[in-house]
Amino acid sequence: MKNIIHFSHANGFPASTYRTLFAELGDTCELRYIERIGHDPRFPVTRDWPHLVEQLLDEIARAYEQPVWLVGHSLGGYLSLMAALKKPQWVRGVVMLDSPVIAGWRSSMLRVSQWTGLDERLSPAAATRKRRTHWPSRDDAWRHFHAKPAFARWDERVLSDYIDFGLPQSAPDGTRTLAFERGIEYLIYRTLPHTLGSRLAHGTPVPVALIAGTSSKEIRQVGLAATARATGGHIEWIDGSHLYPMEKPLETARAIQRMLHELDDRA
Repeated sequence: MKNIIHFSHANGFPASTYRTLFAELGDTCELRYIERIGHDPRFPVTRDWPHLVEQLLDEIARAYEQPVWLVGHSLGGYLSLMAALKKPQWVRGVVMLDSPVIAGWRSSMLRVSQWTGLDERLSPAAATRKRRTHWPSRDDAWRHFHAKPAFARWDERVLSDYIDFGLPQSAPDGTRTLAFERGIEYLIYRTLPHTLGSRLAHGTPVPVALIAGTSSKEIRQVGLAATARATGGHIEWIDGSHLYPMEKPLETARAIQRMLHELDDRA
């Protein structure tokens, strides 16, 4: 019997961007997902993301009849963990992809920086506000992103899916338009939860693991002390940046499979 995984994407990247990863997991897992988190008006983006967690839980309640594995990248990893804390009976375990837990003095710093607006300059939020939203053609969009150093490291199959699903054709003339609204992406960055560490003070009700990128700036900024406690040391590394699932989708899929086996044994 296949494991059932509900996958949650990173901020700004619709779930279909990860199709290469999904295909590699498909032999052993059944995968489902919300295509664009935060775009349902019933679940708006607010501080600490309570409605985004509710969106995920609403989907789990609607789509599954038994506990499922929650796997998520960045934003998706945090939402998966918070959903498991709220409804552990619905979840077999959580695998977070480069979603380090912010706790202690770092969570206090995050709270203060959100009050003062400093967080905008320290995160991708500032660039998101002015993100380009239109391209005249698919070829133009491909050249635009392939020339950027961060995207140039991506597996070309993943970049192709991002062009097709993250920038779908929006007019008969072939114009491409960003699918993930930049205003929503901006708000998600600005409302990053700063209370998750305290919620994990007494441990987690389900098994949790982290797969981290060796060159992840986010891991360096946050540290892994709180995550190591929450995961009981179930941490694995993949060579790559915060976006390693896009850079190394096949290696990421295999690491997820290993972690599911580890957590299943632990459970």
